[in-house]
Amino acid sequence: MSPPYKVQWTAGADEDLKNIVLFIAEESPQSARAIFAKIKEQTSNLSHFPERGRTVPELHDQGIFLYRELIISPWRIVYRIADNKVYIMLVMDSRQNPEDILLKRFTRGARLNPDGR
Repeated sequence: MSPPYKVQWTAGADEDLKNIVLFIAEESPQSARAIFAKIKEQTSNLSHFPERGRTVPELHDQGIFLYRELIISPWRIVYRIADNKVYIMLVMDSRQNPEDILLKRFTRGARLNPDGR
């Protein structure tokens, strides 16, 4: 068995998750904590199974194949695998228009290092 990958969150993904949790906490702090824990648990599992997520269809259609996603309904967690690391790049509500969000972030982000710099 190969050694586990290290899961790292980019600043943008951290901010995405923070905003989701704060928004939900306005109505239900308990639900916000549960959602936070579920997303963190599922993404930490990528350390052993980084390729379990599908490629992002909207990016695939644009010829961008570097990114994969986990669906934790209604959220989509977009990540990239590089150098034995899994970089969590984006957390978005799947009810939003994904093309606008993904293309804006990743056409700029495709020129960046995986850690967002």
